[in-house]
Amino acid sequence: MALTILIQVGIMFIYALIGFLLIKTKLIKENAIGALAKILMYVAQPFLTLYAFQKVDFSLEVLKNISIFFALSLGVILLIVLGSYFILKKKYDNVQYRVYTLAFGFGNCLFIGLPLIEKLFPDASEVVLYANMFFLAMNLIGWTLGSFIISQDKKYIKVSKIFLNPAVISFLFALCFFIPNVKLPTPLFEMVSILGKMSTPLCMIIMGSRLASSNLLSIFIGYKQYIAVVIKQLIMPLLAFVMVYFLPIDVTLKSTFVILAAAPIASVVQTFAEMIGQGQKEAADLVIIGTLASVGTIPLVSLLLQLF
Repeated sequence: MALTILIQVGIMFIYALIGFLLIKTKLIKENAIGALAKILMYVAQPFLTLYAFQKVDFSLEVLKNISIFFALSLGVILLIVLGSYFILKKKYDNVQYRVYTLAFGFGNCLFIGLPLIEKLFPDASEVVLYANMFFLAMNLIGWTLGSFIISQDKKYIKVSKIFLNPAVISFLFALCFFIPNVKLPTPLFEMVSILGKMSTPLCMIIMGSRLASSNLLSIFIGYKQYIAVVIKQLIMPLLAFVMVYFLPIDVTLKSTFVILAAAPIASVVQTFAEMIGQGQKEAADLVIIGTLASVGTIPLVSLLLQLF
């Protein structure tokens, strides 16, 4: 598992290096990063959802399991984010604490978590849907409560924001094909696959681009960012483990839930910060430290799986 994680992290940083060099060589300007974030959020990620649902055949058992997984994902993220909100809200004059609130509960469940669980459970095709359920729960909170926390603008707390966002729309669209078990023609599926898999390199290029305008040494100085990593990548999966340990559900579902909860701090935290225009540097710093730390934290958390 450690080697798998190391390879995934290495690939992530190659993508980030490309973004870093594009800014440093002035091939793209810093003000283009926000546009790249919108391409990721509105194009690549929705196609990734459709791709995942096209890979799995429908059954009532799969539908039941992904529903359970979504409820668990929503629950653990809300527990962490709301708990952090009530503890830190008096310090929200500083955007750093607003970004940290999201970082505590948002994990890179698709770009690092998905390849990892596919390696761990090669015979369980439904794990790709579990990763998407975790991502859907994260985005529901991100487009509403999360965007409000970062921006401090109540316009994000609307019912319309729950349903009219790319994550939910793409999920509902994918269900229209998944439930009747309709598969796209091969040329269309290949197009969906290419656009969906673009998510991983694009999100890391965005992170690398943002880091190019930062003092790299300053990323590692201080202690708050390391506390954020411990909360997200050790305490959150421990909470996830406690939530499912006694539940009479599939062991693969339990194990996948714990591993995805242990995914490093999500690049989507930075994506939201880029789109809103606040806390971009703080988010990029957390993502880079969390991704590096995941080489140690995920194998440590995986020891819990033996207790299932």
